[in-house]
Amino acid sequence: MSETEGDGLERVGTGIAELDGMLSGGLVLGSITAIIGSYGTGKTTYALHFIWEGLCRGEAAIYISFEESDEGIVRSMAMKGWDVQPYRNASFFVLKLDPTNYNLTINTIRNELPPLLRKYSATRLVFDPISHFEELFESDAARRHEMFRLVEMLRDLHCTVVMTSLADRDNPGSSQHYLVEYLADSVMVLRYSHPAGRPAAQLTLEVVKMRLSPHSREIRPYEIMRDRIALLPSRSDP
Repeated sequence: MSETEGDGLERVGTGIAELDGMLSGGLVLGSITAIIGSYGTGKTTYALHFIWEGLCRGEAAIYISFEESDEGIVRSMAMKGWDVQPYRNASFFVLKLDPTNYNLTINTIRNELPPLLRKYSATRLVFDPISHFEELFESDAARRHEMFRLVEMLRDLHCTVVMTSLADRDNPGSSQHYLVEYLADSVMVLRYSHPAGRPAAQLTLEVVKMRLSPHSREIRPYEIMRDRIALLPSRSDP
């Protein structure tokens, strides 16, 4: 269930209160969000927060995984104290796709996903990571064509979508194929930083884009806890 903010836009909670505050109340209902980051930055954990929040609100959700199995996703959520067993195959579905099997992956997304979303009136959808879908296509032209086609299909399904994406090795503020950030309505970038005087690397989040809505420009440090993600005050805060 969504909530309407003062700007008249319906919002979808991410399950992380501090992040929703940065987003003027949450993701815009029906929008597509890209979460870009390198390995170990918690992209999947952010996506699972989004799914769990929806299930707790009585929504149906679908998780498309190109890496983790169904059982692996359920186990990861259970380790955080999020028991999804009562929701499985009722309002929570995991589709495990093989990123090396072009025909099966394309057929599942084009022909099986839309009926499943409609049958269960699913309102939340995750692709984790969309990078593996992009890598199915050998040329940049084919990749652009299929990504535009996918986004067009998703907009017709009227659900709120989160896509995780691997960051480019040489430019951690961009995705590997420099594409999903232009197609998405909102973009969050997760990075490692090395603040002076700190003995360890720090994780930071920045909302770099959000169509139709104001959003915070802060760069917020965060920690991945056992049962949640905790956003910390920005470095500029007293």
